Amino acid sequence: MTRNEKYQQVIDYFLTHAPAAETELLYDNPYQLLVAVVLSAQCTDKRVNLTTPALFAAFPDIPSLATATPEAVFQLIKSISYPNNKAKHLVALAQKLIRDFEGIIPMTVEELVQLPGVGRKTANVITSVIDRQPNMAVDTHVFRVSHRLGLVPTTATTPLAVEKWLTKYFPEVLVHKAHHWLILHGRYTCLARSPRCQECGLQMLCRYYAKEKKRK
Repeated sequence: MTRNEKYQQVIDYFLTHAPAAETELLYDNPYQLLVAVVLSAQCTDKRVNLTTPALFAAFPDIPSLATATPEAVFQLIKSISYPNNKAKHLVALAQKLIRDFEGIIPMTVEELVQLPGVGRKTANVITSVIDRQPNMAVDTHVFRVSHRLGLVPTTATTPLAVEKWLTKYFPEVLVHKAHHWLILHGRYTCLARSPRCQECGLQMLCRYYAKEKKRK
């Protein structure tokens, strides 16, 4: 099976079984999504969704967050991972948006990564979810699933390398959706320690499953 054929079968499967896949972070506007994605680093979406309502009630927009103190933000996000650093990043991020971007969240990866606490993965999420740009955010789930399925070669050992392979082979119009397909598949089926292979409709395409089957 060629790589193109494998991608097409993966696409066909997800279009049938997860046509409406989207982020599980709760948000009402780009500001809320940006804050939620920053908070989600090394933290579950579920925990972030429990945390953001109080944060958004206190700081409903970029100007209010820009005038906040890191200490005030910390008190509202202390239940998530690395709250001290994230509180500092969020305030500095809002201040930079006011100072350098007229209080408007930019929609290019190059500009977004200039913001404190925003790396390439976060920038890819924002641009793909809000603007449906063909950008692929590679987190641990995307990295793991793409390798196990054989969508990327074993030599793709960095998130950037995986991103380049995925954006090359997924059709441009589907990249923003494929990001969610792979994340959700990794979150609920292709688990890191105990993958639910018997529940997976992609097992016959899966490089990992084939190896495990041989071992047994």
